[in-house]
Amino acid sequence: MPNVLITGCSSGIGRALADAFKAAGFEVWASARQPDDVAALIAAGFNALQLDVNDSAALQRLSEQWGELDVLINNAGYGAMGPLLDGGTEAMQRQFETNVFSIVGVTQALFPALRRNKGLVVNIGSVSGVLVTPFAGAYCASKAAVHALSDALRMELAPFGVQVMEVQPGAINTSFAKNAGAQAELLIHEQSPWWPLREGIRARSQASQDKPTPASEFAADVLKAVQQAQPPRLLRSGNGSRALPLMAALLPKGLLEMVLKKRFGLSGSL
Repeated sequence: MPNVLITGCSSGIGRALADAFKAAGFEVWASARQPDDVAALIAAGFNALQLDVNDSAALQRLSEQWGELDVLINNAGYGAMGPLLDGGTEAMQRQFETNVFSIVGVTQALFPALRRNKGLVVNIGSVSGVLVTPFAGAYCASKAAVHALSDALRMELAPFGVQVMEVQPGAINTSFAKNAGAQAELLIHEQSPWWPLREGIRARSQASQDKPTPASEFAADVLKAVQQAQPPRLLRSGNGSRALPLMAALLPKGLLEMVLKKRFGLSGSL
């Protein structure tokens, strides 16, 4: 029975992936950060483990306890929303720690186990790393970094027989928008120069729920790709996952920026 470790399984994409792989006969190890979420995963029949992907000591313990691994899915992450200068370097640091640095940390910890089985690393990126929008700069930058490090890892792990696949979801029906909205509200305040544009910030935090694809359908696409003899380098799934990168590639930059500024209330002056 092939085994898979999936990070960030408390809800949304992570939980949908865990359900799909379990139904397909994989031995699923599902991780979450909070004890209550771990308990819920255990109750659902998963091999659950408590894991903070930013905790270096926890990653060291993970490395020591793991023998062989067929698939690692780096899914843990969140979306920091709001003006870049309101969040500043601290918000950027937190965003990159979870969305980018943790991928390297978790993969490094499990590389020996993946190498033994000539396994597969799956990194969950986003179309937001291709089509950059205002009021999501930290998130977009982190997902662009996921794309770059996935390409680098693919080449660097090839001599060891370990493959790398990046997944770029479009709009998926999860609690992402709710969490992103909460993140945005932490930054929206009357002293901000962007206070008059607060509805545009809120609109961006909810953009991932524009006619979203069910998480179960997305998970089925990922499972199908993983089961291929030669998994694709890049998988795009979900509403907008193909159209938005196509817009970014074909539209003149100035026109694209004009469209996005109008969409999120940045056409005027303050």
